[in-house]
Amino acid sequence: YDGLSARAITRAGFDGAFMSGFGVAAVNGLPDTGLLGFAEMVGAARVVCGATRLPIICDVDTGYGNAINIKRTVRGFADAGAAGIMIEDQVAPKRCGHTRGKTVVDRADAVLRVRAACDARDELGAKGPLVMARTDARAVAGLTEAVERCLAFVDAGADITFLEAPQSADEMRAYCEAVPGPKMANMLENGVTPILPPGELGAMGFSIAAYPLTLLSAQIRAYERALGAIKQGKAPSAQDAMQFADVQAAVGFPEYYAQEARYAINMRYNAADDDDDLRRHADAAPDDET
Repeated sequence: YDGLSARAITRAGFDGAFMSGFGVAAVNGLPDTGLLGFAEMVGAARVVCGATRLPIICDVDTGYGNAINIKRTVRGFADAGAAGIMIEDQVAPKRCGHTRGKTVVDRADAVLRVRAACDARDELGAKGPLVMARTDARAVAGLTEAVERCLAFVDAGADITFLEAPQSADEMRAYCEAVPGPKMANMLENGVTPILPPGELGAMGFSIAAYPLTLLSAQIRAYERALGAIKQGKAPSAQDAMQFADVQAAVGFPEYYAQEARYAINMRYNAADDDDDLRRHADAAPDDET
């Protein structure tokens, strides 16, 4: 959701990452209720993708408008460096899939969004990002409708499907058995979907597991503990406050110092030498050039 979290995921040795709309909204001090628009989200994607070489799948919410807007959205996120985008079928303004008040567009409109995203992907050629098609229909129309939408998304050209918020392991398994192709599981702590180990998810048929709020919730908890200690007149514990050298490493100082050494110029600037050069040039120049 920001450059620092992208660097942390890279340093931890993961093979890719998912840019969470919830996380991007949160670091802007907002809930994930559709308050951020295209420009803010693509700006966040540019920061995240610029902080790592990992492939990043970016949340593009509902695409920020009609089919033409969706195609522009895909192009914008591709330009920002996204390896994939996730588009969903909620009614705008959308909200977190595990919160109340969700509604979805009808199936035809949902498929149209996915088709527009896939068309933009194909028009971009090798630069085109993968398209992950998400449905939130489980919460408002039931599992069968959600599965049917995922099947329609595959037919429309989606590279990956994502059925948000299944309510049991049996529902997760039913989705995997019914829908072909790569699928993503959303592992949200204390959400409505069971948290399962990666091995079990893979055995079910999931290709990707996202943990969209794990880092954010850990970050908020660390903020609260550290701030609570300071408020009480105490120093934050070693658990909550890193050594300064470790902070420097986390944000990239060692890499910067290495580049600085590589491109260092061994030169001492002396203003008096510049003045002497100017006088010599003036003395040597013809009268009409002085």
